[in-house]
Amino acid sequence: MATSTASDMLAFTGTTVHRNLSTAALVETALARGEGVLAANGALACDTGVKTGRSPSDKFLEDTPGIHDTIAWGKVNRPVSPEVFAKLEQRALQYLNEKNELYRFDGFAGADERYRINVSVVTEEAWQSLFASTLFIKSTPEQQVDFTPDWRIINACNLAVEDWEELGLNSECCILQSLEQKKVVILGTRYAGEIKKSIFYAMNYDMPDVDVFPMHCSANVDADDATNVALFFGLSGTGKTTLSADPNRPLIGDDEHGWSDAGVFNFEGGCYAKCIKLSESTEPQIWNAIRFGSVLENTVLDEATRVPDYDDGSKTENTRVTYPVDYIPNACIPSVGGHPKNVLFLAADAFGVLPPVSKLTREQAMYYFINGYTSKLAGTEAGVTEPTPNFSPCYGGPFLPREPMVYADWLARRVEEHAVDVWLLNTGWTGGAYGTGHRFELKYTRAFVTAILDGTLRNVAFIEDPIFGLSMPKSAPNVPSDILHPRSTWSDTDAYDAQAHLLAGLFRENDAKYTLADEVRAAGPKNA
Repeated sequence: MATSTASDMLAFTGTTVHRNLSTAALVETALARGEGVLAANGALACDTGVKTGRSPSDKFLEDTPGIHDTIAWGKVNRPVSPEVFAKLEQRALQYLNEKNELYRFDGFAGADERYRINVSVVTEEAWQSLFASTLFIKSTPEQQVDFTPDWRIINACNLAVEDWEELGLNSECCILQSLEQKKVVILGTRYAGEIKKSIFYAMNYDMPDVDVFPMHCSANVDADDATNVALFFGLSGTGKTTLSADPNRPLIGDDEHGWSDAGVFNFEGGCYAKCIKLSESTEPQIWNAIRFGSVLENTVLDEATRVPDYDDGSKTENTRVTYPVDYIPNACIPSVGGHPKNVLFLAADAFGVLPPVSKLTREQAMYYFINGYTSKLAGTEAGVTEPTPNFSPCYGGPFLPREPMVYADWLARRVEEHAVDVWLLNTGWTGGAYGTGHRFELKYTRAFVTAILDGTLRNVAFIEDPIFGLSMPKSAPNVPSDILHPRSTWSDTDAYDAQAHLLAGLFRENDAKYTLADEVRAAGPKNA
């Protein structure tokens, strides 16, 4: 325990600040304060209250002359004046300073020390400090002595903004970020994912300036070939964590990475996995990572046994667990790897019309990356209760401060430099749309991934989908041939054609937002 002093950049003079408590101490404190309960598997189980997912409409960026012309202002990047930012920051600081105790974590983002940033997180609840210490890279006692943060997060999660309308906000909750001051202020939401994603947003702004391509993806590497790295791009719920947690391939990271001139590196020190429908048989590595030191969010426990019921989505479909990356056996520590050989785009297609796997040309890779199609899955964001079609540029639109084409150009550059194969993998529905069809079985999706990463799939014969122009394999190891071509899985082929043309048209509506090279636009659907 340490009491903050006036020399601290995050000085709280009226309260005791517990800095860098151990995992055990944070768990004990959270239990003593009634912030959560201990699950039967040893994880700390906490509820986040009303907000069980991110609140993107409540995220605001301080608009200053220094950054104004570099930001893609709009639905994602909403401006807030420096005056409102300062007012709410002071309100949060005063609120926190009146607490008896606070919790501070000092650590890092960026496994490659050339690009590492120092991060300090101050929270009013102990479990959220454990969340931060799990997901960021921990500092050593020696590093903590004179720790100076580059980024500071102040989390007043229980302080509602009652005058939100007067201040030009959207609700009593807000997440305020300043790229110039390198600060984040969180008010009115206990959903801890806002802590993690605010630093990812910062890295997405800063990394391109130091020749690093920031990516919303997971990464793993062949156990016997350190040059065989794979990236999995996708929004929450599409399979980034599940597919990268492979017992035969050491994990580099499950969500956020940079791609430098030396290779890829994890921004984080932990994983943040969805738990809904989790089973030991299909996802043993994640199942076994849920133990003491991990944090379960909004997961229903049996009242008597405290055994988690991962099939129960009554609190939210966005049940989550966070755990250190080294809870995955044979994880890469430090979390760095070489240049990828394969890049996989993951789309949970609720229309049920995309092929389960397609090999992309360079132009198709740019097209599908900039469109970033998937289905927004239930619970990932507040108010989302069933899958809906969603286009999110670069598979990470909510986290991109700059124009999406900045990141698309980076992808094209890196793929061309290192002769990378790019694939589109549908982890969504087959045999019909959502509500009629069913999701692809995980064993078949894993079989596709295995065939991609061992080089088998790139050598089979392909045929072209007549609507989307995608190259579909005629065969794939350990996968029934009757699921390879989506039209053949529908009992009503006319209904398939209508759905496929509808989705193709939505792609064309979306791609009109961007200034694309003629050859990239031509790589989209053929018959919209």
